[in-house]
Amino acid sequence: MDLSSWVSAHNHAFKYFGGTTQILVPDNLKASVTKHTTRELILNPTYREMADYYNTVVMPGRVRTPKDKASVEGSVNVISTWIIAALRNTHCFSIDELNEEVWKKLAEFNERPFTRKKGCRLSAFEEEEKFALSPLPSIPYKISEWKTAKVRPDYHISVDSMFYSVPYEYINRKVEVKQSDTLVEIYFNHMRVASHKRLYGKFGQLSTVRDHMPENHKLFVDQTPEAAIEWGESIGSSTLNIVKCILDASQTEKLALQSIFTLKKSERRYTKYEIERASKMIISMTKRPTVKGIQTLLKSNKKNDAEQEMKRKTETSETNYGFTRGARYYGGIDK
Repeated sequence: MDLSSWVSAHNHAFKYFGGTTQILVPDNLKASVTKHTTRELILNPTYREMADYYNTVVMPGRVRTPKDKASVEGSVNVISTWIIAALRNTHCFSIDELNEEVWKKLAEFNERPFTRKKGCRLSAFEEEEKFALSPLPSIPYKISEWKTAKVRPDYHISVDSMFYSVPYEYINRKVEVKQSDTLVEIYFNHMRVASHKRLYGKFGQLSTVRDHMPENHKLFVDQTPEAAIEWGESIGSSTLNIVKCILDASQTEKLALQSIFTLKKSERRYTKYEIERASKMIISMTKRPTVKGIQTLLKSNKKNDAEQEMKRKTETSETNYGFTRGARYYGGIDK
């Protein structure tokens, strides 16, 4: 009995009953119980989640104590006789045909009159037990698989050879992964920190949420040709021509965006006027401008501006003598 079949059996049983029971008393198979001792009971995470979904409690029978579920053991014996054994000579050519025959035998078994009292199993269930069932959820429980994973240095985890992002604060931490047919949810200390649509197809696909990235990664990912052109326009016409030239001349778009991103970082040290001036100068020098050339001009212009400013201050200080006393100092009137 694998986990998927075990959960599907519960879904079908609850649907057949028309409700859920308040208590489940399963055996200690691995699909339901991970550890069961006199001091500790650990349920399979998926099975526990299914029980929570149906608002029921799981109370497995004690190990090697069949009397805890004696009625179940007896029912298995009866079903084996009245359904399985009764179909031993029936030939079916598909699972659908077999299921159809089983449904017929099950209806016949439940409607078979009691020998010592009035009614049958179906009528007894509807009169004595069905009222105690809890209502079913609008949709049946969808099985999910739980795994553990370690967050990689690139703030992604690997699940079935697919990669899903986690907030970068959890790098090198172990997280729990809940995986269903359509969704992958990531938990840390029982708190959900990320969720992704499950990936299918070619191995190695990435699902990355922008909010999970460090700030410097966001800056790099946001680089697109449109964003680069928009930035060039905000600086000036010459810088815009440089950006378009780099996009057209580079072998790949990725390399072009890397170069433009390097140029954009110049705003940390230089003003827009200085970048535009350097771009205008390099366009006048060559038909194939490079970011390296612009950076060289920026440094050179910055140095020349500093030297000119120093020279201007020196000339001003030599012309205006601060210690010269004019006519106003001596009580005269400036003319």
